[in-house]
This record gives sequence, C-alpha cells and structure tokens, in this order.
Amino acid sequence: MTPNVIPCRKISRGKAQGEVIISHDPLSFLGGVDPDTGNVRDRGHELYQQNISGKILVIPSGKGSTVGSYVIFQMAKNNTAPLAIIAQEAEPIIATGAIMASIPMVDHPEEDFLEILTNGDLVEVDADSGIIKIKK
Repeated sequence: MTPNVIPCRKISRGKAQGEVIISHDPLSFLGGVDPDTGNVRDRGHELYQQNISGKILVIPSGKGSTVGSYVIFQMAKNNTAPLAIIAQEAEPIIATGAIMASIPMVDHPEEDFLEILTNGDLVEVDADSGIIKIKK
C-alpha cells in the first residue's frame, strides 16, 4: 500500500502543490537547466528537453558548481523555477538556491519516493510541517 503522507526533513520553508517531474539522476542547475525557460539542457540527463517550471521537482540530489544556487534564484526571478523540490539528499548547492529563492524544499523522506511517485502525480510539499502528501 502506498503511503499518503511521507515524513521528511525541512530544508526551505513553505508549501506548494503540483504535478511531479522525476529524475533518478542528480541535477546540475549551472549549465544543466536554462534559467530563462526552465528546460533541462544537459544532453546526458534523464530530463533532457523537459521543462521543470511550475512542477514539483523530484531528484536524488543536486550536483555541480556553487553558481547553481544563483541559477535557481534567477529561475525564481524569471518565473521558471520549480514549485518545490524533493530530494533524497539536499546537498548545499540546491539547498542554498531553494532557500535564496523561497522554494519549498525537503529531503530525507522516510519512504523511497523515487519508487512510490511517478511523473504527473499530484503532491503537496509542506516543508513547514516536514511532510509530503500524495494526492494521486
């Protein structure tokens, strides 16, 4: 049975609800995502040519340069950022970017969400309470 509520750790406060876009690959925002469009432009990435804007981004972690934090911040200014980020492990680059951009972010879920969630699922990220609610 799929749990409807998954406890996790708060990284960046806030709440957001939306459609999930999942990657099993870590994501680099610097060079990997176009901040003007929200399209993933890393040719070797699972989400290549897909748009993460206005979605709940589900990733194992981030990777790459610290400048990736500023790319996330720029995406928020451009209205091309994800609504929220769910990660298995929030490394400092994406965590800092989410905090700077006021994007709700959680990590360390108590369930393997990469196995539970599928693209297009509706979820609510309540980082203030440290939970993910699956709406499916």
